[in-house]
Amino acid sequence: MSAGVRSSSWTALRRSVVWEGLQDALEALGEGPLAVVDAGGGSGGLAVPLAELGHRVGVVDPSPDSLAALERRAAERGVGDRIVGRQGDLSTLPELVPSGSADVLLCHGVLEVIDDPARALAAAVAAIREGGMVSILAANRMGAVLARALAGHPDEALAALEDPAGRWGRNDRLARRFDRPALLRMVTEAGLEIETVHGIRIVLDLLPGSMADADPEVTDALARLERAASRQPVLGGVATQFHVLARRP
Repeated sequence: MSAGVRSSSWTALRRSVVWEGLQDALEALGEGPLAVVDAGGGSGGLAVPLAELGHRVGVVDPSPDSLAALERRAAERGVGDRIVGRQGDLSTLPELVPSGSADVLLCHGVLEVIDDPARALAAAVAAIREGGMVSILAANRMGAVLARALAGHPDEALAALEDPAGRWGRNDRLARRFDRPALLRMVTEAGLEIETVHGIRIVLDLLPGSMADADPEVTDALARLERAASRQPVLGGVATQFHVLARRP
């Protein structure tokens, strides 16, 4: 697990596979600071570690409170000069970020909540230069089916399986979840070339969070298991999320 996110916390452990994959992809883009746009980046969970690596990060988020927290967090970590927060969302990103000005677009956990994800993604891709990278993290319908069933809610599991949007009920906080073919089709229709697809949070979301704090050896073993499982397409089918890395031709 990278030092940028190494922690005994459950949140950091669940983020570790995405972080490592993202770091590898950034290194592949070349040396030197990169211009990163983090759509829906909130209080800087990824933006701050990326700025600590030397990259310049623009965070676009609809919440003023989150952007204020981002500013405080960046200042506390000494990277306030490398992070800029702007109020907006993926659908308004073209109004905030000049076309072709960014090397990387992070689109993590936003396609599930905006009104027209396909249209918003296609428009947002314009912010990335040719050869630039887009990192997408999106909720998987089948992961929700398994999770609700194991939590003792078979009726909600069935609802998530049968609902066209993959929602398990009225209290579901997400507007939609994706099947793998539909998500990948959306990405290619946005004009991107898919490089890798991994299942994320395959095992971790099925275990109690207290396991991560019980023993450092257990934490490391869980991280290794999750990393290995993410490379198995069959297991990825029941992951909580899909992580897609794609390039703009």
